[in-house]
Amino acid sequence: MARKFLYFIAFCILLFIAGRLALAFYPEQLTRAGFTPGGKFEPQAPLQTNAYADPKLWIARPDMAGDNPARWLPQGYRPDAAPVDAAVFFVHPTTYLKKAHWNAPLDDADANRIAGVITRATASVFNDSTDIWVPRYRQATFGAFVTEAPEARQAHDQAYADVAQAFDAFIAAQPADRPIVLAGHSQGSFIIKRLLKEKIAGTPLARRIAAAYVIGWLVDTDRDLPAMGLPACAAPDQAGCVISYLSFTDDGDTAIMRDAYERFAGAGGSAAPHYLCSNPLTGRIGGTAPAAQNQATLVPDAKFESASLGKDLAGARCAEDGTLRIGAGPDMGPFVMPGGNYHVYDYALFWGALRQDFARRVAAWHKTH
Repeated sequence: MARKFLYFIAFCILLFIAGRLALAFYPEQLTRAGFTPGGKFEPQAPLQTNAYADPKLWIARPDMAGDNPARWLPQGYRPDAAPVDAAVFFVHPTTYLKKAHWNAPLDDADANRIAGVITRATASVFNDSTDIWVPRYRQATFGAFVTEAPEARQAHDQAYADVAQAFDAFIAAQPADRPIVLAGHSQGSFIIKRLLKEKIAGTPLARRIAAAYVIGWLVDTDRDLPAMGLPACAAPDQAGCVISYLSFTDDGDTAIMRDAYERFAGAGGSAAPHYLCSNPLTGRIGGTAPAAQNQATLVPDAKFESASLGKDLAGARCAEDGTLRIGAGPDMGPFVMPGGNYHVYDYALFWGALRQDFARRVAAWHKTH
């Protein structure tokens, strides 16, 4: 179908541009030159108090008419699970790759188009719930993550302010006793971490968190988890906890991704960081699971016209550096990053396992509340 064709074309464009040139930082100096804005930060006025009452500021929400990208499913897939009773707040990754601004304009057509298709590939993990909310926001441009310039932090603050406002609108729409799942990828997870620290930890909302999927961005167990107010998910049937991992081949080079985290990690903490590695195939911290346990990896076909679910394509082993190793790495097409970096496939590699993980943790929350 035309929509699926456009989805995979846009998906691959994102993987090629943001992956080979940017996410891999190959080399990092050229990435900074090619993606970091040269001008000063442009302060933008806060959105109106009720801005997120406007459906146009949402990529997905349950009352959306027409095509809802969060409801997408791969060709031939039929859910067999009962509906999951939880509301999901998902923050999409960076889709603004230009250097014209430090933050994406809300009406940037390219960023919005790619954000919509990426929502299909990532937030669809959670669509056993019909209550998925994915906000548009003035995201920091990719270049804001490869420089230590003060404008980068200002760009992050702008992006966070929008998402925090969207989160308030999301919470206001939920019954007071309904469980909540927070999820993101890459920049989205960077923001989810801050959202947990500043708006949820130590508040009554914390008791409503069934799980937080902070995928594609590192979580330090010493510096981050205490401030986030939730423990790491140590068991597959545990609720109220954090899942986090970054995907690399067994021989992949993780140094650059770790450096990117440390650039914005803040002061304090241990000299030797301890990164959380959640195993998506076991639902536990650390450990190893063979590829035979991975029965649903989301793979685009050769013509980029549809997606299929592959079996036994990637195992999951937590390495000593806190990253997730997936073996030699499956053939996902020509867009796997140099250095064995499968960052853009963090969700796709374990699409089916994450769906099951989501259902289990929400069920566990309901048993104890």
